[in-house]
Amino acid sequence: MNYLRPKNLTELTRTLSDASAATQFVAGGTDVLVESRQPYFSKPQTLIDLSRVDELKSISETNGLIRIGAMATHSEIIAQPLIQRQAPLLAQACAEIGSQQIRNRGTLGGNICNASPCADTVPPLLALDAQVEVLNEQGLRRVAMQEFFVKPYQTVLQKNEVLTAVYFPPLPDGYGSAFYKLGRRKALAISRINMAAVLKTNHHGIIEEVRLAPGSVFPVWKRVAAAERFLTGKKITDQNFMQAGQITAQEMIKISGRRWSTPYKEPVVAALVKRVLLMAAGLEEQ
Repeated sequence: MNYLRPKNLTELTRTLSDASAATQFVAGGTDVLVESRQPYFSKPQTLIDLSRVDELKSISETNGLIRIGAMATHSEIIAQPLIQRQAPLLAQACAEIGSQQIRNRGTLGGNICNASPCADTVPPLLALDAQVEVLNEQGLRRVAMQEFFVKPYQTVLQKNEVLTAVYFPPLPDGYGSAFYKLGRRKALAISRINMAAVLKTNHHGIIEEVRLAPGSVFPVWKRVAAAERFLTGKKITDQNFMQAGQITAQEMIKISGRRWSTPYKEPVVAALVKRVLLMAAGLEEQ
């Protein structure tokens, strides 16, 4: 097996020309190293270690957009004042991932590209209208987060492409946001369902804008447009938030059909939508 460790974006771009379906990129390694011990793991011909590419690690704001390098760790995102101020729901989601050791090693890009249905950073990024930046031999391109996933564990990345950064506009003043994770236990558990919301109201308490993004609800991550349309122009009330939750549960059933888990997930999804919206509105403790 070949092992490559490019030192910068120029070297990384050169390695992409030889990348194939048997090439594996390594970010924090918290997923691939665990998977490598499984009997079904397909051993790659080449490992490309991204840990020395400093251009992939920075967090900054330029041209009105926040940029997070793909190699920024969850701990770095949590501690970054810019994210705490302008995208607090993403910091909340990163704080829910694994243990402190995992958060110190695991990266935003790895969490996105692994494309696990329980990925905690994807719903917040959808609610933030994020785009991902992708590098290939020809240069850089951007893809809307909504269009990045094909299905669980599969993205639109081609064999000679790698995710380099995530971009999104900061939340303006007056916007509330929240992230909520439901796991089998309080800590060190993957999400059974997670939920992210962004909410803007006027001084009359009327909802002007809402973005609602659940995880582990639909086959492929997406915002719940039907619930967002229902809430826009309405007042903040428990009843309206619960109705938005029921709409989300109905959308889940419409897309996925009724399964063995539906009797559990249907009421839970509805209740979690209500809870995360109340949190975003500042009416329930986060």
